Amino acid sequence: MANKLISILGCGWLGLPLAERLTGAGHSVKGSTTSEEKLTLLRRKGIDAHLLQLSPDPVGDLTALVQADTLLIDIPPKAGKMGDSFHPQQVRSIVEAVQGSRITHVIYVSSTSVYAEANGIAREEDVTALAQTAAPALFQAETYVQALEPQRLVTILRCGGLMGYDRIPGKYVAGRTVDSGAVPVNYIHRDDAVDLLLHLIEKPLAGVFNAVAPEHPAREAIYRRSCMDFGYTLPTFVEPNTPVPYKVVSPDKLIQATGYQFHYPNPLDFYYSQ
Repeated sequence: MANKLISILGCGWLGLPLAERLTGAGHSVKGSTTSEEKLTLLRRKGIDAHLLQLSPDPVGDLTALVQADTLLIDIPPKAGKMGDSFHPQQVRSIVEAVQGSRITHVIYVSSTSVYAEANGIAREEDVTALAQTAAPALFQAETYVQALEPQRLVTILRCGGLMGYDRIPGKYVAGRTVDSGAVPVNYIHRDDAVDLLLHLIEKPLAGVFNAVAPEHPAREAIYRRSCMDFGYTLPTFVEPNTPVPYKVVSPDKLIQATGYQFHYPNPLDFYYSQ
């Protein structure tokens, strides 16, 4: 297929390995970072790197970054720290810049936290309005991006908990008391998230899709395996006073639309490295 110019806003834990895959596949990549130190690293990897802060208004060369065929927005919401209006304002600034650009495809990396813990299966059509979401700031940001339609193709990818490599579940609960051991996880390995994004860039799809590993083992099984494999202190598992609410996020729509086969369909088999 023809090579594209892709711009990644947020060359962090997910964005950087994606940028490396894209350059390896022959695409040209622009990328943003918030630190001077990382500019050198990105450029050494063949990425046309630019400094950009979204505070929430852009400080930096956003105009240069939106001169591309495809734009990937992968910036952490930070809603708890900055307030619910901060992230939507960041995204609105990006959308305004896109409107005067040549971009034909926008991918927004969202999260399955938009779904409430409703003790059942969560599908894309369960959250289509602000009143339905458990994460208003995130859903508002999605809405701003979707307003670019129909002039541009828009993909919203709601990722589950991103794990793999140095993100080791047992690290976060070592030695603690856990009463949610029976709750199923909604994880995706970084390798799968990268490959899915690569697929969606090369074969664009419009719509909202969940990106989650198809299997959903219980947290206790995940934590036990993780602590055993990496030597973390096992948490103390206790029964909750009342049942802990949960959700099981379905990736069926994405799988049917793309035919994608997960490298790590079961989070118990995720690859990690300390």
